[in-house]
Amino acid sequence: MIRVQDVCFKRGDDVIFDKLTFTVHAGQRVGIVGRNGVGKSTLFELLRHRFEPDDGDVGLPEHWRISHMRQELGDSDQPAIEFVLDGHRELRKVEQQIAKAEHDNADGTRLAALHGQYADLGGHEASATAATILHGLGFATDEFGKPFNAFSGGWRIRLGLAQTLMQPAELLLLDEPTNHLDLEATVWLEQYLARYEGTILVIAHDRRFLDTVTDHTLHLIQGQGQVYRGGYSRFERTRAEALERESKSAAKRAAEAAHIEQFVQRFRAKASKAKQVQSRLKVLERLKDTASMLVDSPYRVSFTDPEKVSNPLLSFRDLSLGYNGEPVLTNLSQTIAPGARIGVLGENGAGKSTLLKCLVGALEPLGGELVRGPHSSTAYFSQHQMETLKMEQTPLQHVLEAADLPEQSARDLLGGWGFSGNMVTRPVSTLSGGEKARLVLALIARTQPALLVLDEPTNHLDIDMREALSLALQSYEGAVVLVAHDRDLLDATCEELWLLRDGTLNRFRDSVDAYARLQQASDSVTADVESSESSKKAQRQARAQARQAQSAARAELKRLEKEVSQLTDQLAELEETLADPKTFSDLPPEELTERLAEAGKLRQRLESSEEAWLEAADALEQIDG
Repeated sequence: MIRVQDVCFKRGDDVIFDKLTFTVHAGQRVGIVGRNGVGKSTLFELLRHRFEPDDGDVGLPEHWRISHMRQELGDSDQPAIEFVLDGHRELRKVEQQIAKAEHDNADGTRLAALHGQYADLGGHEASATAATILHGLGFATDEFGKPFNAFSGGWRIRLGLAQTLMQPAELLLLDEPTNHLDLEATVWLEQYLARYEGTILVIAHDRRFLDTVTDHTLHLIQGQGQVYRGGYSRFERTRAEALERESKSAAKRAAEAAHIEQFVQRFRAKASKAKQVQSRLKVLERLKDTASMLVDSPYRVSFTDPEKVSNPLLSFRDLSLGYNGEPVLTNLSQTIAPGARIGVLGENGAGKSTLLKCLVGALEPLGGELVRGPHSSTAYFSQHQMETLKMEQTPLQHVLEAADLPEQSARDLLGGWGFSGNMVTRPVSTLSGGEKARLVLALIARTQPALLVLDEPTNHLDIDMREALSLALQSYEGAVVLVAHDRDLLDATCEELWLLRDGTLNRFRDSVDAYARLQQASDSVTADVESSESSKKAQRQARAQARQAQSAARAELKRLEKEVSQLTDQLAELEETLADPKTFSDLPPEELTERLAEAGKLRQRLESSEEAWLEAADALEQIDG
C-alpha cells in the first residue's frame, strides 16, 4: 500500500503540505482533487521520489513499478508505434540485450534465456498491444508509422499517454489524462482503466471520468488531505454536507442555495420526455444538492446576452465543406434557432472542427446554401484562440483593449474568472493553460454574441470552473453549439444533439450517455439518426416544414416561459406582503380584500400559463421527433 505520514513540503516560502497523511491500499483507484496550487502534481513527484519531503515519510512497496504520465515530452523522430513501445522499459531492455548477444555471437543458452524473457514480458504481442492503445486513443492505422515530431502538441500528449499505458506497473499515475482527448477516446480510456489490475492515482477535472474510473477520492486542501470512499460525485455530496454543517456563513450559503434552487425549478418545467433534457435535469438537481460547494467556488462568471437576435440565426442546405476543393462533409442541412442548445458528436476526424469553423465564418463552403440572419453575431472558442493572446500583455490590458470599461470593472470581471490580486497584471506568457483558457472565455463573455460556438472549452479547466461555466451557459439566452468530451457539460447544456458520421450530419435522437454506450459496444448508430432513404427533395421539403413549425413552437415556448417567470415573481412579491402580519393590521379591509383577490387571480393565471407551457413543450417535442 501507499502510506504518506506527516509529510511537510515547502516550495520557497510557500507551504504546499503540512503534515499530510493518508493511506491508499493496493488495487484502489483514487481520484486526486483540489484547487489549483494545492500540490496535486507535487504529490506525484513525491511518490516518484523526484522530490523529497522536508519532513515525514512517503512509503511504497519496494517491488512496485510506477508508470507515470509525463506532461513534458521532448522531440523524437521515432515512428509513433515505436515511441509507444518505448513505454515498456523492461521489454526494450531485453530487446537490447538480445541484439547485443546476437552481435557478440553469444552461446545458444544465453540467447534462449533472453528470448524466454522476451516472451514472458509479452514481446510477441507488444506491437499488437501498442496498436490497440493507439487506435483507442484516436490514431488511424496509417499514422502508426508517422514520426512523433510530425504530430501537433495535443496528439503528442496522446502519444505520451499511450506510452504510459504500455508500461506494466503496480502503480499508475495519471496527470490530466483526458486533456486533448475527444469523447470517444475518453470513453475508451475509461474501459481500459476498468481492466487495469494495479493501483491507480489520477488527477482529472472531468467529473464523469472520475466517477467511472475511481472508487476513492483524495481531497487536498490547505496543506492536508482526506480520503473519501466513492468517486467524485459521492465525495462532492459528502463534502457539501460537511460544509453545510461547519459553515460560519450560513446566511450567505442559504441565499446562494436558494438562488440555485430557484434556478433548478425554473428549468425543471422544461424537462419533457426528451432524453437529453432529462439528463440535463439530473445535472441541475445535482447542482442544487451541492450548492454549498458551489458557494465556495472562486468563480462567478456569465455571458452577456445578445441585444438583437435573428430567427433563424443560421440555416444551411445541401452544404459541402472541405479544404483545397476536397470535401470532408457533404449534404449538410440544418437550422440554428435563437436559444438553441446543440451538442456536436462524432469520432475523431469526423469533421467536428470543420463544421464549427464554417458556423463561425472561418471556412467558406465548397457548395450548397448558407444563410446568416442580420443579427447572428458569433463568438468562437477553440484551443487555437489562446495562441492569439498577446504574450507580453497582461489580462487587465487585454480586457481594457477589448471592452470600454473602467479599470475597476475590468478587474471585477477578471476576478469572476479566477484572476485575483496581482494575477491581472502578470504577462500572459506566465499563465498556465487553464488560465489562458479562462482569459479567452472572459474576453468572449463580453461580446454579446447571438451564437456561442465552443470547441472543447473544458481542456485545462478545473472542476469548479467547469461548474461555473455550466451555470453560465444555462443562464445565457443566446444559442450555443458545443463540442466537448465532458459529458456533464454536454448534459447540462444541450437539448439537441447533432452527429457527424460518414461525411454527413444527422440528428441524434438519444442521450450523450447512450452515444457513449454505443461507442463502447462499437455498435452502429444508424438506427438512432434520421433516415436517409427518402429522396433529397422530399427530405428538403420535410426539413423546411419542420424548421418552420419548430421555430414557431420555440417562439411560443419562450413567450410562455417569460410569462410564467413574470407571474411567479408577481405572486411571490404579493404573497410576501400578505405573509406580513402588519398587512392585516394596517391595511383597510377593502384594500386587503382586493389584494387577496389579486393573489387568487395570479395563482389561476400562473396555473393556466404553466399548463400552456407544458402543452407547448410537448408540441415542440413532437416536432423534434
